[in-house]
Amino acid sequence: MKSEESVWIDVALLRVGHYVELDVGWMAHPFPTGSFKISSPKQIEVIKGLGKKQVRVVPRKSDEPSAEAADVPSEAASLLTQEQADAEQRRLRAAMLTAQERSLIACERRFAESVRLYRKTMDMVQSQPKLATEPCLGMVNTYVTELMDNGEAAIRLLSEAAGDKSAMHPVNVTVISLLLGKAMGLNKAELIDLGMAAFLHDIGKVKLPDRVRWLEDNFSSAEYRLYQEHVPQGLAIGKGMELRSPVLLAMLQHHEMVDGSGFPSRLRGDALGTSGRILALVNRYDNLCNPSRPGSALTPHEALSLIFAQFKARFDAVTLSAFIRMMGVYPPGSVVQLIDDRFGIVVSVNSARPLKPRIILHEPGVARAEALILDLEKMPQLGIRRSLKPGNLPAAALDYLAPRQRIAYFFEQAAEPDTASAEE
Repeated sequence: MKSEESVWIDVALLRVGHYVELDVGWMAHPFPTGSFKISSPKQIEVIKGLGKKQVRVVPRKSDEPSAEAADVPSEAASLLTQEQADAEQRRLRAAMLTAQERSLIACERRFAESVRLYRKTMDMVQSQPKLATEPCLGMVNTYVTELMDNGEAAIRLLSEAAGDKSAMHPVNVTVISLLLGKAMGLNKAELIDLGMAAFLHDIGKVKLPDRVRWLEDNFSSAEYRLYQEHVPQGLAIGKGMELRSPVLLAMLQHHEMVDGSGFPSRLRGDALGTSGRILALVNRYDNLCNPSRPGSALTPHEALSLIFAQFKARFDAVTLSAFIRMMGVYPPGSVVQLIDDRFGIVVSVNSARPLKPRIILHEPGVARAEALILDLEKMPQLGIRRSLKPGNLPAAALDYLAPRQRIAYFFEQAAEPDTASAEE
């Protein structure tokens, strides 16, 4: 927010002690914020280098010229204040890097724990189905409680997660389904049932031969029928686990489509429950992003676009609309080109405010390990021009951004809106 008491002055008249408000975007200057008190002549030179003839100064927040200050050797004073300013910038950047790394590590740790739980569940359900239920319910209950109690959630792209598709897929589907269910207004009990169905929707594949566990375009009719058997097999296992009826129903419907083209019962329209509609959509999205053959994977942006452009009639309109609003036009994992022609990868989207995702930019002058996540919601001067396939990136940008072959998601608390400029 601009101060009502600010005045415009020529940059040639700037001095140490002036409180300035820079009318340029955050990326266009090297200072931690756009509003600050000048502490050294070097900062004045940097401001002059921005190409502005005039800048805003807030007299009320500026220091009065000091006669005593004029007696201090100017070179020594400048060096001291510049060292302090540089040290503060390094401290702020280091703190931001530490915070974003800590958050990513926490998300990846929990994703890995969920993957391990799924594998353990797959091992237990055939011999001890009842004992497999409680750990799954405990995990889902924890997720739902966090989503309900921690305000807005962000969908976070993870680095290359360990584990094969059979274990990653149910965790992805669980995370996205719970976020979508919350966005659609489901209550806590409904979310727990949805989470259990999402986590266990493919559990029947434990009964199938390995060759038909993942749908392929070249399946014969016999192989396709065998693949479809994972749904009734999963229902039978779910009954052995003594899952609740709403959980079993959603598991049974996760391949049903509202146009009647799904299986096993070719249900239409209102015959599908809310959880079944959510699962059918999220399951399809994740399979497009993470097919059994990575070479045929779509980017998250392509997967969302394909569903909307070609498969829209197969999914419930209200559910699909809520899904697109939640994921944004460029879901996490999308490779993008900005309006200033730089390249980046979307790493996080606030599920309640998705129009301006958080991205990592290809910045050749910054080591990849030290790249800060930029929040486009706080940077109105930047925007996304288009989405790209990773293979269309320049070699240097491809190496720097390292787009994932497998897309893995988790949730974290959304970043709070930046109010610092309003409080200056």
